[in-house]
Amino acid sequence: MTAHEQLEHIALLAEVDDLTDRLTRWLDDCPGWQTAHRARALMKRLLERVHTLRFRLETPLIVATFGGTGTGKSSLVNALVGREVTTAGRERPTTTTPILLVHPDIEPEALELDLTAFNVKRVDAPVLRDIVVIDCPDPDTSETSATGSNLAMLREIIPHCDVLLYTSTQQKYKNARVIDELVDVASGCRLVFVQTHADLDSDIRDDWRNFLSSNYEVPEMFFVDSVKALQEQQSDHGPSGDFGRLLELLSSQLGAARRVEIRRANLIDLLQEALAHCRSDYDANLPKVQELIETLEQQRTRLKETLTGQLCDELLVNRTLWERRLLSSVTDMWGFSPFSAVLRLYNGLGAFIASFTFFRARTSAQMALIGAVQGARWVKSRAKENEADSTLERLSTFGIADQQLQESRLVISGHIHTAGIDYAMSDDRRDLSELRRRAATLEGEFLGDAGRAVDEVIEELAAASGGWLTRVCYECLFLAYILFLLGRIGHNFFWSSFLAPIVSSSGTHEPLLEVDFYIPALIFLVIWSGFLVTMFTWGLRRGLTSRIQKFAQSMAESQLLHGLFPNLEQTCRHVVRDDQQLTTLLDQTTSFRRYIADPSVGFLGGRREESTKN
Repeated sequence: MTAHEQLEHIALLAEVDDLTDRLTRWLDDCPGWQTAHRARALMKRLLERVHTLRFRLETPLIVATFGGTGTGKSSLVNALVGREVTTAGRERPTTTTPILLVHPDIEPEALELDLTAFNVKRVDAPVLRDIVVIDCPDPDTSETSATGSNLAMLREIIPHCDVLLYTSTQQKYKNARVIDELVDVASGCRLVFVQTHADLDSDIRDDWRNFLSSNYEVPEMFFVDSVKALQEQQSDHGPSGDFGRLLELLSSQLGAARRVEIRRANLIDLLQEALAHCRSDYDANLPKVQELIETLEQQRTRLKETLTGQLCDELLVNRTLWERRLLSSVTDMWGFSPFSAVLRLYNGLGAFIASFTFFRARTSAQMALIGAVQGARWVKSRAKENEADSTLERLSTFGIADQQLQESRLVISGHIHTAGIDYAMSDDRRDLSELRRRAATLEGEFLGDAGRAVDEVIEELAAASGGWLTRVCYECLFLAYILFLLGRIGHNFFWSSFLAPIVSSSGTHEPLLEVDFYIPALIFLVIWSGFLVTMFTWGLRRGLTSRIQKFAQSMAESQLLHGLFPNLEQTCRHVVRDDQQLTTLLDQTTSFRRYIADPSVGFLGGRREESTKN
């Protein structure tokens, strides 16, 4: 072996190893999906052939005949080796046991064939120096592929072959059974098309090429008379015509220099077709998995919305208490100002009104009674705060009703069966138990998080509502009325009733404003203050409600973080990831096939890439 051939040998081994490693990793990472199992079964059988290839790189190419009954396969073999080594017949099948023709210098055991199934003949012919030839049985003489039939023997032989000599005649080049069998055996083999019986038939190669061109690459076809070629060989005359070119192709083009390239192309063809078949199977069944994924997401969304609504209702029960805390936080941030004083008065209105009752007490008994009433009010207030805390505690174990879970099981179970997912619905209870166990484990942590979350919401809203722009707006609106009252009272007191008559002799003293002015002014002050307080608290309430709803939604999502049926969803995600990996493998193999096809083995025929995808 030359240095160049050694480098090619090493490069091929590296390519085969890389493909094998990628395929092996893909085979080991199998999701629980029936389609994926079928694809793995196919690829595992293919990998066995890849491993066989590694041991056959140094052995001669195996060339086998393929064609219908009476197409002259045996006659062509005799002509190639220049002697009658197999019985020929044009009307009936004559080859019932495959004949293996090898050169005396070649050890048949190195071919990795079951030699007991062949009639092995050693022939010292020039064409056999770099190849071995197998005269195969006919594919159209057996109705079934039962053990021992011609079709069964043919299917056992073809996977070990590198090149097929596809023979046909004017009568049989469109034979349906032979064409169907060629579809199955042509993968992983190069093809040489030979029309025999040139002494009797017309040249139909153009029509034959058109007939095959949709599924096969047909670079060249040979039109030979095997009987005449055998006579030329035996009379020491050089072979002429198409037979001479065919013999040159087998003797020179299929020699050791092309061995690596042909076998590499065969392997890539086989990989590409197998992956394309898997891709087609995936495309047919993946939409059902997508429907299951969509159904799971719909059920999860529906339950999340229900859970969010329930959590939100529970949280909003104590919204009034949290509004008071929020208002207190806002006034603390504002400090002392006219409008903040109004807000403090509004926030402590109940206690402020209750304090006036002490002025109505005339005896110590009345004072004690009023104190008891105020103590009861304080106890009630503390009870409300404790109730708010207990609400958070209830939320920590807030779960999903079993009725809803059962409805989801019934909806999803049908999709699981249709999609072919290997998943038992009995696993759902383990999934849900795990979901509840995980929630119980996080319960203590959740309580602290929920409490901190409410405090953070109040602080954030207080900071947002206590901005300088908001403060300026409300302070100016409130002070506008106050300044109006002070201006009106001051004008009457200082100017109209006192300074104006002094400054101007014609001026008259106006009477001071009476109670009839101050009572309406006070009423409108209360109305204006109430309007401003209502507007401000309405904004706080709306912001608090929005934040509580978001908080409830995040809590619901944390409960359903891994989905309602986490094991099933994980399997579906595994299927989607597996589909992406298959696409990557197919794209890489197809690209590699296109790269090596024409330069190395373009002189031989083979299946078209488009036909492997159908």
